[in-house]
Amino acid sequence: MESLVKDFSSVYREKRILLTGNTGFKGTWMTSWLRHLGAKVYGFSNEVPTDPSMYKLLKMEEGITQYWGDISDHDSLNNVISSVRPDFIFHFAAQALVGTSYEEPLQTISTNVMGGVNLLDLIKDYDENITVIFITSDKAYENVEQIWGYRECDRMGGKDIYSSSKGAIDILAKSFFTSFIKDNPNVKFGLARAGNVIGGGDWARDRIVVDAINAWSEGLNVKIRCPKATRPWQHVLEPLSGYLRLGQVLHEEKINIDDFCDFNFGPSVAVNQSVLELITDLSSVVLDSKINPFEITDDIPFNESQLLKLNCEKALLELCWESTLNYNETVEFTGLWYRTFLSGDLEKLVELTERQLVTYTEIAKKKGASWI
Repeated sequence: MESLVKDFSSVYREKRILLTGNTGFKGTWMTSWLRHLGAKVYGFSNEVPTDPSMYKLLKMEEGITQYWGDISDHDSLNNVISSVRPDFIFHFAAQALVGTSYEEPLQTISTNVMGGVNLLDLIKDYDENITVIFITSDKAYENVEQIWGYRECDRMGGKDIYSSSKGAIDILAKSFFTSFIKDNPNVKFGLARAGNVIGGGDWARDRIVVDAINAWSEGLNVKIRCPKATRPWQHVLEPLSGYLRLGQVLHEEKINIDDFCDFNFGPSVAVNQSVLELITDLSSVVLDSKINPFEITDDIPFNESQLLKLNCEKALLELCWESTLNYNETVEFTGLWYRTFLSGDLEKLVELTERQLVTYTEIAKKKGASWI
């Protein structure tokens, strides 16, 4: 684990770091990484969102201080922040599923918009030094199916409740920054967007990798709704390295903190495989049998974007950040994690999670990543 401790110039070592939404897929991976960096991690979530759960499988609660509460409850969030007095906040808490937003639009808006507003309101007058990384989504952009990636200056919007909630909180975050936060010398604020994240430990519904693993675990083939839809697939560690890099440069004031610092984090433009390609390649890592791993269906329960990718040139130019893994490495990382899970050996799963963190860091070092 020594190589991990040296990441990011040890900026996070011994720091008090609050993660909202820490029990989810990305939050659990971030918790694992920060613990390896020597941080004191505090979590704030309303529940463990899935069963199975990476958070439970890796026994995350044993190594952190966990608070339970609703991000849309202003007083509850305030009590946690007042108690922890964090050096950093990484805001992951969200209702993250498009399908659920159709079923529970008010809850989605309450969590994604008002939950985010609560955090913005609590940090705008914060009286101690703090760095806040506010995470939204690539779906915050108004998607017009353009063939080039969306840039930070493009319009926010959304045709469904989930996307519009992300677009709304993105706009509100910039408004809070312009109106209040930039005049508070104690607060360093950055906003991050990413999307189409895959990797071991995700069990959220209506996600193609999760659907595949669930089906294959029962000896079934997975039903694919939009086989030709392309996505810039990236491993979960990619955007997390971007969030950590953004936190580092803000904390060390290596970037103009008087500007609204918003960044996209995604893979290179060469990574844009179809759903069919992903499932075919993933099955070759996860499955031993030669059975057909998928079935194409026309049962589409809600509208899905066929094309959505990010332009990440700003992150490269201002943060010296770029993605580390190629497509094949992303599939290999993801497939091996789920293959180990399906084997039932949870001790090996813990070891593999740690090893993937180390391996990712080593690959980044070989490629000359600036945060090594």
